Amino acid sequence: MVLLENDSFLTELTRLFQKCRTSGSVAITLKKYDGRTKPVPRKGHPVNYEPADNKCLLRASDGKKKISTVVSSKEVIKFQMAYSNLLRAHMDGLKKKDKKSKSKKNKATQ
Repeated sequence: MVLLENDSFLTELTRLFQKCRTSGSVAITLKKYDGRTKPVPRKGHPVNYEPADNKCLLRASDGKKKISTVVSSKEVIKFQMAYSNLLRAHMDGLKKKDKKSKSKKNKATQ
């Protein structure tokens, strides 16, 4: 997995979306990141670790290529605006729900 800067992550994410436009999908995950690179120790030796500030870890994958970035709390607003614009631009290929099949199921159960 490649850890990128925020701007380069957004450009690579754009490339992933364009690559998977006709077929395939892009999986994006978001989670809290405390800055640790080693796993948390088990019951025997607990270590208290307090992060300096809150961070988020974003990961994106198309099945073959994986990219990630860490967004600090200071940069969250700027990143969120750019990220939301990117998602809006590339989420036009979604399929709409078929409302007819839902109404048929309700009539069949009654």
